[in-house]
Amino acid sequence: MLEATPLDDGWILRHDSEPIPATVPGCVHTDLMAAGVIPDPFLGVGETEVAWVARRDWTYEREIGIPSGQEQTDLVFDGLDTVAEISLDGRLLGTVRNMHRSHRFDVTGLSGRLSVRFVSAYAEAEAVRGRVGERPAAYAEPYQYLRKMACSFGWDWGPTLVTAGIWRPVRLERWSTARIARVRPLVSVEEGTGVVELAVEVERTRVEAPLAVEATVAGVRARAEIEGAGGTVRLRVPDVRLWWPRGYGEQPLYDVELKLVHGEDALDVWRRRVGFRTVELDRRPDAHGTGFTLVVNGERLFARGVNWIPDDVFPSRITRERYRERLEQAAGAGVDLVRIWGGGIYESEDFYDACDELGLLVWQDFPFACAAYPEEQPLRGEVEAEARENVVRLMPHPSLVLWNGNNENLWGFRDWEWEPRLAGDSWGEGYYLGVLPRLVAELDPTRPYTAGSPWSGSWEHHPNDPAHGTHHSWEVWNREDYADYRLSVPRFVAEFGWQAPPAYTTLRRALPGEELAPDSPGMLHHQKADDGNGKLERGLERHFAVPDGDFDRWHYLMQLNQARAVAAGIEHWRSHWPVCAGTIVWQLNDCWPVTSWAAIDGDGREKPLYHELRRLYADRLLTFQERDGRLVLAAVNQGREEWRGTLTLRRMSVEGEVLGRTEVELTAGARTVARVDVPRGLTPLGPKEFLVADAGADADSGADADSGADADSGADAEGLRALHFPVPDREVPYPAPRFEVALAPGGITVTARTLVRDLLLQADRLDPGARADRGRVTLLPGEQVTIGVRGWKTPDAETARSALYCVETAR
Repeated sequence: MLEATPLDDGWILRHDSEPIPATVPGCVHTDLMAAGVIPDPFLGVGETEVAWVARRDWTYEREIGIPSGQEQTDLVFDGLDTVAEISLDGRLLGTVRNMHRSHRFDVTGLSGRLSVRFVSAYAEAEAVRGRVGERPAAYAEPYQYLRKMACSFGWDWGPTLVTAGIWRPVRLERWSTARIARVRPLVSVEEGTGVVELAVEVERTRVEAPLAVEATVAGVRARAEIEGAGGTVRLRVPDVRLWWPRGYGEQPLYDVELKLVHGEDALDVWRRRVGFRTVELDRRPDAHGTGFTLVVNGERLFARGVNWIPDDVFPSRITRERYRERLEQAAGAGVDLVRIWGGGIYESEDFYDACDELGLLVWQDFPFACAAYPEEQPLRGEVEAEARENVVRLMPHPSLVLWNGNNENLWGFRDWEWEPRLAGDSWGEGYYLGVLPRLVAELDPTRPYTAGSPWSGSWEHHPNDPAHGTHHSWEVWNREDYADYRLSVPRFVAEFGWQAPPAYTTLRRALPGEELAPDSPGMLHHQKADDGNGKLERGLERHFAVPDGDFDRWHYLMQLNQARAVAAGIEHWRSHWPVCAGTIVWQLNDCWPVTSWAAIDGDGREKPLYHELRRLYADRLLTFQERDGRLVLAAVNQGREEWRGTLTLRRMSVEGEVLGRTEVELTAGARTVARVDVPRGLTPLGPKEFLVADAGADADSGADADSGADADSGADAEGLRALHFPVPDREVPYPAPRFEVALAPGGITVTARTLVRDLLLQADRLDPGARADRGRVTLLPGEQVTIGVRGWKTPDAETARSALYCVETAR
């Protein structure tokens, strides 16, 4: 039987010829921090103080001894970052140059000093650039010249911390006769029967030995003989339970076991979990252009998505528990799809296992982002080897539903002046339209492939044409007001977003001792976007006066504006289902403490945007929209049951007077959108008036916490609310807010005596570990809401009041 021995201890890292202890898996930066050689680059401007680390070569060493008793011993690295020479007892085993693949070396009969010498990624990238020629990119760093996590070279939300190290596990594997080299599982459903086809490749020490494989799933067994280097075994499982995305059904998973046998001896075993489901991508042309709709088990989906970046710029620090926590946060926000963005990595099995269990669909980019990538050697061979390995590695996961060739490179070629600069040089098109679709078709025909995001489907249309395929909406953030999201209806919005600073406590930890201001040194250093603060202020001043000298008001308004901006887009696009078939917010998470587009900051704290997503991605959503010059109320029902109820519409003054009222009956079928015209007599007439729509509760009672919470609060379907103010907040004559705060079991209760717009409890100001269970909430006079708070050690009503912010006090 194959024996595996982890090599995760006993390592040293050579620093100026002096050894320091090394952690494997890990990286040079984390080892140097642990030894006190460098400061934490996440704090203050520490990033600049450690830039020298990336320009050095580094060597990891340890002793290994290899017991006898097996015919072959392999040294296996699951991940080396990135360019390295591996030697054992002074003998060169090989060189590697790809972070995204594993490496195996025959070390039979060898022992002694194991050395892994990493060459600076900069040196390698510059050498490749000298060989293949210059290629344009969105950023100045040379990330397109080697197969490495691109965002370690910095991004408009990430630090430049170019890593090196043994970033995934390493082990010795000892075996005799034969071992399983690869298993490619094709999982499908045929008329209620699950089909598992396992294509097996083996490596032998004895060519003549008769081999067979025995497979088991759900009590079904099958056996096949192995001829030469491989064979196939097929199992049919009757009456399988289908795996569904969250919100559509359950996520049953089945254990698959495959043994490689020689006579009565089991030589090796392969175990995975699979789920039975079908997936299609409907890209048929129609009256609106070219669609892009995911279809799972025959069910057409509006994808409620978030973009995922590496959760730490040092990815070896991301544990199984951290993956689970972050993905549970995503599921808790109503998310059903996570797109793994192309400037990062293929994540570990822990990520996809969690998605399988939580019912989160995974859209996997191949690691290409925002650059022209050379197609010459040594890159081309690495790209194909990496893709082959990772397609097969990730195939068992039912959560994985889409392969995507790249992020923004097809768009960049057309719009970012790459084409004339390239002058005919290769730039990656051969990967996205040739190598990658060929490999996916060969290895994983059960899943769809798309050449890029954005991508219209062919060069007949602009790559980012909103009427065709996927669209990235960045003009709004860069140049326009977020209200302009409502000017178009893309077929699928794969990226859009709005920036905001992280939680106050996160800033305090990251910028110790700094007097916080939007333009203080640390704040500017932790804002990586081009003219980021300028865009934040221009986006805010269309709705509010930009605070001058009051950081707390600035912080609240920027976080509020982020939530409102994303809401404007998602409400509009969801109301246009099925023409628009999905939104993927940029972005769920951060890799360090930074002002960014994330809903969860670099310390894992939820911004108000996170709670906003809970409302926006709920099965049921009420929203006011304009259609052909008329105001309508759209009732979005993504649930499996018909939505019936009474809608109460009120025209109100900001002083709280009801100026008009009507009730209408609502019927919205399952997975549909119903629209109700707003009577002209209820349309607000000026800045002192607004419109309220309630569903599922007595709108006049003001006593129920959920019905008292507006649609911005994430209230459930028993008390949904939508609001419409006809003018920006800066033009609304809000009354001075009056409300009472009292402690309640597990939180606080707020009772409004006036209109209180977008009340927000910043729980981390109560206690660094405190979390609130909701974000912004608008209360009408007499209404009450209870905000749950966990992790608050010394509850106090007056302290809570000091952590409450609302529009009226922040104008």
